[in-house]
Amino acid sequence: MTDPRTELVAAGRSLSDAGLSPGSSGNLSVRIGDRMYLTPTGSALDALDAERLSVLDATAPPGTPLDRAHLSGPRPSKEFPLHLALYRRDPDATAVVHLHSAHAAARSCLPAWSEQSAVPPLTPYFVIRVGQAPLIPYAPPGDPGQAEDLAALGFPFRAALLQNHGPVTCGRDMAEAVDAAVELEETSRLLLLLGAQRPRVLSPAEASALAEQYGTHWTPPSAEPLRV
Repeated sequence: MTDPRTELVAAGRSLSDAGLSPGSSGNLSVRIGDRMYLTPTGSALDALDAERLSVLDATAPPGTPLDRAHLSGPRPSKEFPLHLALYRRDPDATAVVHLHSAHAAARSCLPAWSEQSAVPPLTPYFVIRVGQAPLIPYAPPGDPGQAEDLAALGFPFRAALLQNHGPVTCGRDMAEAVDAAVELEETSRLLLLLGAQRPRVLSPAEASALAEQYGTHWTPPSAEPLRV
């Protein structure tokens, strides 16, 4: 069985090679039991070491101070509350990916399509691999209040856009979290390519059927969504 920490290192290299993690931006984590293994602060995702990851208490609430959550290893990414929040929301999640990928970051600077999802169901693959992805109101990077707000949202999701910041996804393993991050980036790119045009998006019935079939989350908008 592959060590999840090794999968984290491989994912970091793959995301960097794909151009989705410029410089030292982005952070990844895996959860193993009650421990969270997170990329250290300032790490480039193409230069990670499975033996040099930050170790934190995965059961800690998102607002836990660093000196109480950090158990061993290098100082973790300041985004650690965001990772704790996603693990707290979803007991099945064992991996989190947070990037500053260009198109998803650009989409995060625009109004949300609906309360439940910043991005509309433009393609079936967005619903299959991502599902609804809410826009989380702006806060400075690493802000524990933003992480607590994310953890408390009252509807299910496994991906989000942080306003004026970028995407974050979680999954039942690292491959699933990476697939969601890549698909969210690609859907954001398509929306930006479409510009002011008004494309057809999947109907509520079409999106809901895909979400049910593939085990993602999709809640039809309760109000008329923004045009895209």
